[in-house]
Amino acid sequence: MNTLKNKIDFAVIVCVNNANPNGDPLNGNRPRVTYDGSGEMSDVSIKRKIRNRLMEMGQSIFVQSDDSKVDGYPSLRARAEGELGKDIWKDRELAIKESCGKWIDVRAFGQVFAYSVGAKGEGVSIGIRGPVSVHPAFSVAPVLDRTSSIQITKSVKGDVKDNASDTMGMKHRVDHGVYVFYGSMNPQLATKTGFSDEDAQAIKEALKTLFRNDASSARPEGSMEVYKVYWWEHSDPKVHFSSAKVHNSVRNKVGVRKDVTEPKSIGDYDIPSKEEIEKELPGLKCEVMDGE
Repeated sequence: MNTLKNKIDFAVIVCVNNANPNGDPLNGNRPRVTYDGSGEMSDVSIKRKIRNRLMEMGQSIFVQSDDSKVDGYPSLRARAEGELGKDIWKDRELAIKESCGKWIDVRAFGQVFAYSVGAKGEGVSIGIRGPVSVHPAFSVAPVLDRTSSIQITKSVKGDVKDNASDTMGMKHRVDHGVYVFYGSMNPQLATKTGFSDEDAQAIKEALKTLFRNDASSARPEGSMEVYKVYWWEHSDPKVHFSSAKVHNSVRNKVGVRKDVTEPKSIGDYDIPSKEEIEKELPGLKCEVMDGE
């Protein structure tokens, strides 16, 4: 299988309505916000959703969450040794080749394998740098004043010694927000891991369907939506644009419409069209897709 031929950049617009897109465990699981009040989704949470979608599409995933685990391994080390054997980690190059060939998330995002091997417990640390980078998502407009917290009653005992039948809890949500995140795929690094054009297409499909089967109490079905996916493949060697310039072609155009003071739906935002983006980047074709 050939590795990725051309550099790829992408941008994804996400619409949030009455959901907690990414709770902050250090702040009572309230939605993450920056110091200026913008909403945030961590790159780790986005890659978790990408992994889940890839796994549902039949791809082999190394970093599986407990909620979506498809095998019985209790840890990453158990999965690594169970699938590839214990002795392989003594050979760095072989371990990289086999792990990248086995798991798409390893050859896409990279991975660090830090284990003790052998009878004497010698330590090994094998780092793999992946070609796919994903940025955190930030809201187009501040969401701090559009974040709600409600108190709820849980009709279960939190502890066997608890005499009360009901306990109190809190739920937090973003009433409305539009978030954007960006990413890139590097063909030079792809040659190191074996990341292919087919792998890139699989991630493209995962981005379009990012919130499929992702519903929870914090994110009810339909409350999170991929609105648009922008996809640039740098196939013409004569056309050179940095990832920053490509991403800015969306970043500088998406925003709250000038005639709107309080955005409440996706219709209250300026969303750049394919023609606007390509005008900003002459010679670089952009594929614009709706989320599914």
